Amino acid sequence: MNDFTIDYLDHVAIRVKDLEASAVWYEQVLGLKRKTVPEWGPYPIFMLAQKTGIALFPATIDDPTLDPSSKNIKIDHFAFHVSAESFIKARKKYEALELDYIFTDHTYFHSIYTKDPDGHTVELTTIIVDSDVLYS
Repeated sequence: MNDFTIDYLDHVAIRVKDLEASAVWYEQVLGLKRKTVPEWGPYPIFMLAQKTGIALFPATIDDPTLDPSSKNIKIDHFAFHVSAESFIKARKKYEALELDYIFTDHTYFHSIYTKDPDGHTVELTTIIVDSDVLYS
C-alpha cells in the first residue's frame, strides 16, 4: 500500500568539471534559472525550470574515468518535458547555436537529445498524442 504521492521530479544531481561553464551552458541553451543557497556555500548550483531541474556539483577529476558509452549502472540521461510549441523553438535554437542533437520519434513523444559540456545526455521531450492515452 502506497500512502504518499510524488508530485513531480525535483532535480537530478550531476557532477561537472567546471561549475560556472556548466551553469552558463544550461542558462544559454535551455534557459534554466540559476539558484544558489548561500547557507550551503558555492555548490550545489541549482538550474531550474520552475520547480524542476538539475543540481550541479563539482566532479572529483582524479577519480577514475567512467566510459560514457557504457550501458552499465549510471544516470543514462535526464529529460525535461516541453510543449509542442517550445519543442519547435528548442530545435531552432539548437540549430542557431550549431549544437549537435538527435531527433527521435518515440511513438507517443518526440524527443531531441544533446550533450552538455561534460557529456551528460540532456533530452527535451514533448507528447504528441492526447495525454489521456498515456497517463489515464
